[in-house]
Amino acid sequence: MNPSHPPQLNGLQLTHSVVMRFVTNAAVAQTGITWTNLLETFIFASSATVPYRVFQAVRIRRIRLWAVPALGAATTVQAEFSGTVLGVQGDQQIHADTSMGIQPAFLSARPSPRSLASDYQVASANNAFLLTCPSGTVVDVELSYRGQFAAGDVCANAGVAMTVGATYLRGLDGLPTATTVFVPAVSANFVA
Repeated sequence: MNPSHPPQLNGLQLTHSVVMRFVTNAAVAQTGITWTNLLETFIFASSATVPYRVFQAVRIRRIRLWAVPALGAATTVQAEFSGTVLGVQGDQQIHADTSMGIQPAFLSARPSPRSLASDYQVASANNAFLLTCPSGTVVDVELSYRGQFAAGDVCANAGVAMTVGATYLRGLDGLPTATTVFVPAVSANFVA
């Protein structure tokens, strides 16, 4: 440390690392989750209908899926870091597991460390990953977020009856809980 002046400050941005949990309320077949969707899971209300993103960049650390098959049937869960735009964001690997018994199908996958999917990304309509799973699947997504001190980004989907200044969660697909397939596994008081 140089005593002639105060030390430099690094990392002043807002950061948050979290495991987000969702439960599907319908079957999902090759559904693309975009970078914008991931950034719109955490929102705050500037009015009763206008939500903003809390963070401006997100990184995927891991995805986990659990799905229980119906008695006498098989069930499969699948994830793919498939982004094929902007220089192949994902590693193009399909991760899948199938169960035919009492134990759930279980999948734990992370993007290749040499792919863009494993690095921080800003909002875009490009797929971060694709999911295929039955209704009732538990989906855990480990994410790291970063936010800048700037005018916020308005969410793609409007809110309904939100409290101004409150922070809310949305589905993994960025949709309000009334229309999402990926319902946040938290109290209904926290979702919009």
